[in-house]
Parts: sequence; C-alpha cells; structure tokens
Amino acid sequence: MIVNEDTKQQQVKSMESYLSPLVRNIPPSGIRKFFDLANGSKDIITLGVGEPDFTTPWHVREACVYSLERGMTAYTSNAGMIELREAISEYLNDSFQVAYDPKDQIIVTVGGSEAIDLALRALIVPGDEILIPEPCYVPYSPITSIGGGVPVGIETYAKDDFKLTAEALEAKITPKTKVLILCYPSNPTGSIMTYEDWLPIAKVVEKHDLIVISDEIYAELTYGQKHVSVASVPGMKDRTILVSGFSKAFAMTGWRMGYVCAHPELISAMLKIHQYTIMCAPVMGQVAALEALKHGMEEKDRMIESYNQRRRLIVQGFQDIGLSCHEPQGAFYAFPSIASTGLRSEEFAHRLLLEAKVAAVPGTAFGASGEGFLRCSYATSVAQLTEALDRIGQFLHKLKQES
Repeated sequence: MIVNEDTKQQQVKSMESYLSPLVRNIPPSGIRKFFDLANGSKDIITLGVGEPDFTTPWHVREACVYSLERGMTAYTSNAGMIELREAISEYLNDSFQVAYDPKDQIIVTVGGSEAIDLALRALIVPGDEILIPEPCYVPYSPITSIGGGVPVGIETYAKDDFKLTAEALEAKITPKTKVLILCYPSNPTGSIMTYEDWLPIAKVVEKHDLIVISDEIYAELTYGQKHVSVASVPGMKDRTILVSGFSKAFAMTGWRMGYVCAHPELISAMLKIHQYTIMCAPVMGQVAALEALKHGMEEKDRMIESYNQRRRLIVQGFQDIGLSCHEPQGAFYAFPSIASTGLRSEEFAHRLLLEAKVAAVPGTAFGASGEGFLRCSYATSVAQLTEALDRIGQFLHKLKQES
C-alpha cells in the first residue's frame, strides 16, 4: 500500500487531536529551540547552557561506584535516604539559618525541577494565578500552565538590579493570586536579594496570605554577599517551599539530585505525588549527594572562586566592547543589554551564532521583559570567554558598519 503525503498529514493531524490542549499550546523551550540551531556546527563557542564546566569531584563519583559494588541498587524510602535528609537539614541550618526536620519536612527529588513541579501540582486549583518575576527560569510558566494555573509575570528592571520590589508585587495581586515563585540568585540575571530586600516582600506575602516557592539552586554561588533565604525571614518559613539541589554548586547536573523543604502538611501532599510518579530518587545519586555534603565543601569553594574570576572577566569584557551589563552578584550568568544595537534579542542571538559562531540565549527566552538582553553563561574556560568576547566585539563592529 502506497501512503501519499496527504494521508501522512491526516495521520499526523489525527494524532495531534489526542493531545491535551494544555500541552499542545505550550511552546518548546526557547533555550532548546535556539540551541538546536547550533547542533553540528563547527567552531561554536557556547555561552548558553547553564551547566558547570567542572566534572563532579572524584570522591563523589567514587562513592557512587562503591555503592554499586556493595549492591546498593534497591529503592530507598520515598522521601529519600534518612542519612541524606539529615545531612541536608544540617547543611541548610548551618549555611542559611533555616531549620527543617529531616523526617517530615524534606523530600529528595529528581533534580530541583521535579521539586518545583511537585510544589505547583500540590498547590494549584485550576484558575489559580501564580506570580513569576521576570526575566525568569524558562520552565516556571509552562509547569504552571500544565497544572491548570495561570502564570502572571512581574517585570523587573536593570535599574533595580532585576530585584523584585514590593510595589511591583502588590500591583499584580488579585483575588485569584495564590503562589509567588522566586529564584534568587537569579537565572538569568545573576541578581540576588538581601535580607533588607526581603522584608517588604514578606509583608506583602503575609498581607495577601500567599505561598512562596523559592528556587534556591544557586544559593551557594554568590560573590561578596552571602545568600539569604526568604524562608529565614520571620514569619516566612511556614509559607515557603524551599527548592534546591546539587547540580550547580557541586557540579552534579547529570545526577539529577534535588530536594524540597516545607511545612509537614505541604510536604505530605508533595510526597503523595512523588510516590505515584517517581517512587524515589536513584539510590546511587543519593549516595553521591551525601558524599558531596559531607566532604565536598573544599571543591565547591574552589569552583565558586573560579566562577568569580570569570564573572569579573566577562562583565569588564562586555563594558570594554560597548555593551552595558549590570554586575551579577550570584549564579554564573551575565545579562548584557544589546538595546544599543537596535536589534531585537532573538535576531541578535541568531546572527551572533551564524556570523560570529558564538551561542548565547536571547533574553526573550526568559519572558517578554528579557527583550533587549542576552544571557551568557560564564561557566566555561577563561580562554573560551576571552575568545567569545573578541568575536562579539568584532560582530558589534560589523553591525556599526552596516548602520
């Protein structure tokens, strides 16, 4: 039987009709969609992927290998190994002054992304509005929509160092508002929030009886000021769901090890979803994460110092070639403004890739308020950063000649 193109198209359309409209209407990731263009291209310098360029420390990998040699291949408790939860509890208390009971306030998850998904699915009643400061981590809005919630962006600005203000938050609250998602240190801007910054935010959250999901995956990666968790502000711990993990600070992205901490009643609800969808995080990864917390602090600190050197290099480099760039105080991203070029973010990034062989992410991948910016990860070698800055400088010179 010969199947012509029209028949094939009908088959494709009929398959699409089975899909949930919630999923069908979600656009693909702006980051992944863009970097598909770079696949297979030669001589590309990538400043796009939010991933450490370090290998997981050997003793952490060795702990995993040894666990396999000992035959540790079975399920753990749904919430994760109690030894790991105890270590997470101690670490958070010592490092950020937030205390959680390892028995009923912590779940070990498959990366921080699962933790965010669990939190939103446990909280959302269809139609609930979820506030998301932008520019923001790409998955927040799609995960909200899949859960039946309504994502509502709150624009932040370079003049405020991309910090959330109480006035901007208050302006977006309606009777349907239920949750505020936070990510500080910020992906993509590198901004942080201080204790003084959090105080007026906490007042608005309490006034309107909101729940906060605080994504603190970059908590360890700060420069000059120590990270302050919103959960450490008086009155905020019980209404905050704290999400973090091992990917960024311990160079363990591929291990997919995260955790979520919250009030016991919220954790109980999230654990039910986790039980039915995941069962438990992989035991080998949990063993590795435990080793990282117990003996990985020196390597963590060395990696952070290296990021700090690269941070200074890239910010100065952008200024030298004529792009203004607010100074990131956390994470490992720079967010330079490309407004002076007259190009929109996506066009600039696309041409930069094709003409200068430098891959970076257009700011609009992180929300409409990212227009006029470019996200550049400096989690790569000094040599690569230097060459990338040189290529971007040449590209900017070419643009000036065109105008």
